[in-house]
This record gives sequence, C-alpha cells and structure tokens, in this order.
Amino acid sequence: MNTTPPSETIEISDGVYAYVQPDGSWFLNNTGFIVGRKGVISVDTCATERRTRSYLESIAAVTHLPVRTLVNTHHHADHTYGNFLLPGATVVGHEQTRAEVMAFGRQVNRGVWNDVEWGEFEPAPPFLTYTTGITLWADELRCDVRHAGVPAHTTNDSLIHLPERSVLFAGDLLFPGGTPFVLMGSLSGAIEVLEKVVRPLGARTIVSGHGPVGGPEVIDDMLDYLRFVEDLARRAREAGLTPLEAAREACPGRFADLLDAERIVGNLHRAYAELDGATPGARIDTAAAYRDMVAYNGGRPLTSHA
Repeated sequence: MNTTPPSETIEISDGVYAYVQPDGSWFLNNTGFIVGRKGVISVDTCATERRTRSYLESIAAVTHLPVRTLVNTHHHADHTYGNFLLPGATVVGHEQTRAEVMAFGRQVNRGVWNDVEWGEFEPAPPFLTYTTGITLWADELRCDVRHAGVPAHTTNDSLIHLPERSVLFAGDLLFPGGTPFVLMGSLSGAIEVLEKVVRPLGARTIVSGHGPVGGPEVIDDMLDYLRFVEDLARRAREAGLTPLEAAREACPGRFADLLDAERIVGNLHRAYAELDGATPGARIDTAAAYRDMVAYNGGRPLTSHA
C-alpha cells in the first residue's frame, strides 16, 4: 500500500511553482513550472503516466494556459517518462539527454525495484538541444538553462536558474533528505559542480530533484555526504574491500536516516572506478552495482512508491 503523503504545489516566487512529491525516494521526483502571460514552462515530468497526469492537473488548477515549453534536467525516467503527455510543448534538453532518453526507451520492471505501474508510454526525447546552455523567457523573466559542465549525477545534468528571483531548479544534483546518487555520473564531478557551479549562483530558494524545497544549506549537506563517500572509498579500497563490503562495514553517522541508504553501494562502485582511473562519466558495470544494492537491501527489491 502506498502510504506516501500527497504531492504539493508550492508557489516559491510570483508565478513560479515547485511541485513536490513526498517522500522523495526512488522515482518520486520534484518538478516545477513557471507561468507567463501566454503559456507555461515546465521543469521535468514524472516517472509514471498516473503521476504525470496528476502533475498536469496541478498546473491546470493554477492556470488555464498550456505548457508551451518543457525542459528536462537530465535523462532519468522519473524526470522524462511523462514527456509524451505534453505533445504541444517544445521539449528542451542537453544533447546527451536526448541521446540517453532515446537509448533507454521504455521503463520496465527488471527485478531491481518492486513492481511499479508505469502506465502508457511513448518516447518523447528533447528535440531542441544545446551543448552548454540556452535561455528561456517567461515574459520578462529570464530562465537560464545551463549544463553542469562535467558529469555529476549523470553526464547530462542541467540547472534552471532564475537570477532575478534567486530561484534554482537543481534537478538531481541535490537530494535533501535522501541519499545522493552518482552511479551514472561522477563522485569527483558532483563535488566540483556543487562547489564551482551551484554554490556561486547564490540561489536563496532551491528546488531539488527530490526532497523538500530548501536553501543554500542543502548544498553543504550534499557536499558533506559526498566527501564521506570519497573518504570511505579510499580507505576501503586500500583495505581490499569490495564496494558492498565497504558499505556494510561503514558507519554512516549523521547520514544514517537518509532515504534509500542502499545507494551508498552504487556510489562506492563509481568512487572505486574513479580511484582505478576511470574518467568522470565513463560507463561502468551498473548492473553489478544494482545487484550489490539489492544484496545490501537484504536481497529484497528496492522500494519505490511511484
């Protein structure tokens, strides 16, 4: 039974909304939208047909105007799967986001997570792409869409910054209340992006890809966790431990209550690969990492309430 609280639409600035899906665990992502005089800009969609339709109903409760532009923060299914439900929108994303959405195709239950009802699906990758960034406008409100520059959560993370409002849609570069996840990106790159790209923007209001709306403090919390993993990986690798063994022997301390704790195993797989010389974002054996994450979870499929 799904016991997660209902989703919430929060006006974080005049005409700018965060759509928050508690509790922010696997596939319960946040989206957002910006209302102009002639249309709406949406930041991401949701993991399933049902949840995306609920998101669109929340937009309709605020404005009768159509979504004219949809920007994807990265390629993962929980941020792009519902793109097809906005057939009238220009879908914007990094060029690698388009490539990855096309390569991934339809989400299916592969035994990693409990069964999820994904619903109907049609591939709808971004068809307006950029390499470094693009600027969108909601009337006179500037929305800077910028690639993170280096692999972090994925190879194709983007941020949407509203400088006049000091608002940032950070995608999965940040996970307040949840365990960060860099298996498909880079541990070192995530630290670099937070220190050199995200923090210098100085945003006072940050909508992360999962978890509650926050402020600059979420950056420090994420960096603390990533450095914890970085140190753990170095010591465990020297001791000859596997990523799974290292995770089982780790003392998470103040990170013990973060959601989806099994992600530490995937993060260690990425950290080990980088210690062995893999470049940030290089493809590694993610299937092995997921098998280890399931093992860390007592051999049970990982839990998603999507």
